Amino acid sequence: MRIEAIAAALARPGGSDSSDFDLNPDVVLPGRRILRDAAVLVPLMDGPNGTRVLLTKRSSKLRHHPGQVAFPGGKLEAGETPEMAALREAGEEVGLPGDTARVLGRLPSHETVTGFTVTPVVATVAAFDWVLEPGEVDEVFTVPLAHVLDPANYTIERRQWRGTWRRYYAVPYGPYYIWGATARMLRGLAERTECTSTATG
Repeated sequence: MRIEAIAAALARPGGSDSSDFDLNPDVVLPGRRILRDAAVLVPLMDGPNGTRVLLTKRSSKLRHHPGQVAFPGGKLEAGETPEMAALREAGEEVGLPGDTARVLGRLPSHETVTGFTVTPVVATVAAFDWVLEPGEVDEVFTVPLAHVLDPANYTIERRQWRGTWRRYYAVPYGPYYIWGATARMLRGLAERTECTSTATG
């Protein structure tokens, strides 16, 4: 899919927010929970073998989500927009020069089981030399965009969390197990672009 088509898909009005609880309707959420705002960058890179999505593997030494595959991102600081936060975090975590990114748009927000409302910001980025933040990122890698845009590559799996079984999306690629919130946001991108392809096809 061409970058212009993705930008058009993101510009379409509508779209539902997602949650780590989408596949777990039996979970009862507290009515007055406080969610913190965060943002992630979904970086798309053009190359000789097509467009690819940049992802990170979090450090195994981190207290939260060690070793998991994730987008660059983090909490919003005072006065920041999601775009500003996503680009700042990508600069800190993988060395992305902010002036090489072109924001295409946002995906609907995603609520995580850890209490964040995450806004995924999709952007094209030029090739750059990765500089990993010590202690936070163990690896940077890319996945073909076509792989994550194909709904057939997604599975629903489950594991125990705090004594109960929790279901989640996964979209494995080679040695990388992409799952949870990251897989759900990628599936949101797939759903968004699929709707646009159907409408224009």
